[in-house]
Amino acid sequence: MIIATEIKALRAQIKTWRMQGLKIAFVPTMGNLHEGHLALVKAAHQHADKIVVSIFINPMQFGLSEDIDNYPKTHQQDKEKLIGENTDLLFLPSSEVIYPKGFTDNTFVEVPNISNLYCGKSRPGHFRGVATVVCKLFNLVHPDVACFGSKDYQQLQIIQTMVDDLSMPVEIIPVDIIREKSGLAMSSRNGYLTQEETQQAPVLFETLQWLAAQLKDKSNNHNHQRLCQQATNKINKAGLTTDYINICHAYTLAESKPADKNLVILASAFCGKARLIDNIRVQL
Repeated sequence: MIIATEIKALRAQIKTWRMQGLKIAFVPTMGNLHEGHLALVKAAHQHADKIVVSIFINPMQFGLSEDIDNYPKTHQQDKEKLIGENTDLLFLPSSEVIYPKGFTDNTFVEVPNISNLYCGKSRPGHFRGVATVVCKLFNLVHPDVACFGSKDYQQLQIIQTMVDDLSMPVEIIPVDIIREKSGLAMSSRNGYLTQEETQQAPVLFETLQWLAAQLKDKSNNHNHQRLCQQATNKINKAGLTTDYINICHAYTLAESKPADKNLVILASAFCGKARLIDNIRVQL
């Protein structure tokens, strides 16, 4: 596996592959890799000849109250896992390489409207940071396809919207959520959970499954606001603190309407120090 820490080296290798007519897939990450990340790499192999993975803990997407310094850094283990998945190139830049002028004075990319909902409401500026760094990484790697996990459903829709709006020549490949045996969606933040919290956390997905069943029940009057409140009560009763739970149109993420058939339930809850997110698609 080639490891590039500078833009010049990255671009030189990409240029070589392009001259050889090879197709390139890209998987952007913040490291601390788990099976969910590796599923993205596996998916990338199905769509391209060469696989590029980046590990960059992006300061622009962390809020003032979020401690970026405590975000887990496991570069050696990550490298070993990527080698095991036959990754061709790891791009491992410093913050100075990505933001030579400093990230607060940097040109940014912002996807309007959708970025201010749900997680965007809870974490102001977060999705501006995500869109900016992904746009820059796309400009550096020039991938044919890029793989993103469906666990971050809102992020996935924001990236797809950015690509469409800016006519970027990259195909976004969504990859299904990888879950623990308990149903808990895999996340780097699960490492913050205590043993007791690990037992509590699966209630988030269990509640999403319950809510999806209610929506599919034709005898139910489909009062979405009431259902979301009941779901909130279930989550909170189990020891978590609900941030939000919403039934949305699957593509626009607007609040669902009675005529909508293609839905997604988005949810976030705090379990101890960990802020968990999850979702489930519902086709009526």
